[in-house]
Amino acid sequence: MTKEERHEMIMEELIKHGTVLVSDLVSRLEVSAVTVRKDLTELEKNDRLYRSHGKAVLVNPYINNRSVSEKEKLAPDQKHAIGREAARLITRDDSICIASGTTVHALARNIQPIHKLTVVSASLPVSNILSQHENIDIIQLGGMLRHSSLSVVGEYSARILDECSFSKLYMGVDGIDFDYGITTTDMREAALNQKMIAAAQKTIVLADSSKFGRRGFAKIADIDAIDVIITDAGVSPKVVKQIENLGIELIIAQ
Repeated sequence: MTKEERHEMIMEELIKHGTVLVSDLVSRLEVSAVTVRKDLTELEKNDRLYRSHGKAVLVNPYINNRSVSEKEKLAPDQKHAIGREAARLITRDDSICIASGTTVHALARNIQPIHKLTVVSASLPVSNILSQHENIDIIQLGGMLRHSSLSVVGEYSARILDECSFSKLYMGVDGIDFDYGITTTDMREAALNQKMIAAAQKTIVLADSSKFGRRGFAKIADIDAIDVIITDAGVSPKVVKQIENLGIELIIAQ
């Protein structure tokens, strides 16, 4: 197998699974670990992947702080399906919290309440989407606006949460690493999400399948803080098994 063929196979595996271990590539390519590491180094230099602790991921999460308009274009069908499944979990006269991220925008678009609903929102787009429903009471958190996400962060946002309790927190993340936990790209957002988790009876993470195996800059919480993960059908069987072994409820949106 030529170097070009190895590189093509490596990228195919990454596109399919989002992450791949060096040890798995050694077996699949039938080459030494040294050869695999050289291949990954070359692909990383060409900005095709990101290396991290014995594995490679498709996208470098540490620099993946794109604007909302850019993120909205990524996996739109998967996000819509995830948002639809997430909306089905809302019950009559519910009180929920919605954090930030484009996947929770899809949730907001799928909410069609036939009853009273109270929403605490960190996201300006979410509040705007939900404002068309007269039977939704919206508590918009205040604070410093993050231009990249159009969501608020900071002390003023956190203060309101001290006086709130809600049944469910819907949260988007930038990475889910089973060893490290759930992460985002901003420390202030991570701190606010931690306050939201403390105020919620159940934490529901909305994440398309590309988020697994990735680790962002700022840690939100350990993996055991999650009650439910809603993802798309592109999730690998290996990840499904890991989630089930952790006792986390998994919903795969078709």
